[in-house]
Amino acid sequence: MTKTFNIDYLKESDAESLCLLMTSNIEIFERFFPKTLSQNLNVGDSRLFISKKIKEIDQKSEYTFAIRNVKIDSIKGLVILKDIDWDDLQGELAYCVDQNANGKGLATSSVRYVSDFAFDKLGLKKLKIIVNKSNLSSIRVAEKAGFHWKKTLHKAYRPPNEKILDMELYELSHER
Repeated sequence: MTKTFNIDYLKESDAESLCLLMTSNIEIFERFFPKTLSQNLNVGDSRLFISKKIKEIDQKSEYTFAIRNVKIDSIKGLVILKDIDWDDLQGELAYCVDQNANGKGLATSSVRYVSDFAFDKLGLKKLKIIVNKSNLSSIRVAEKAGFHWKKTLHKAYRPPNEKILDMELYELSHER
């Protein structure tokens, strides 16, 4: 990606760094990443989470990538390729970045990287990103990574302790 950052799969040795990423960003991750956050509130839980994610890659059911600061070997974000439909050759991307790393293009370049991986290595034909219209930085990431708005998904997501929200669907197709 850059001289300072790269993206690769989570490793067993990432537990402490992943836990730190999650717990230092609770306020921003609890709304749209509550499941991931809840599984990484201590280092032991992060070890279990990473072990599960490694198995999911082996099973080709979900791919979780770490956005890594290589100079200090710390995780600054995640990109997850999930809800893969092998019959229709499509999947969904979800991403989160440390609040101190916002605005540096990490999420955009990481989403591009994982999109290329999904198309070129896995043979997927379509990817989607689902985002709330209030999450302007996430919308910018989707658009800068080449995704296009398709439609509003009415009453599509309920954040913890909130009313149900409409979400926006962005898609990217790969034509061969």
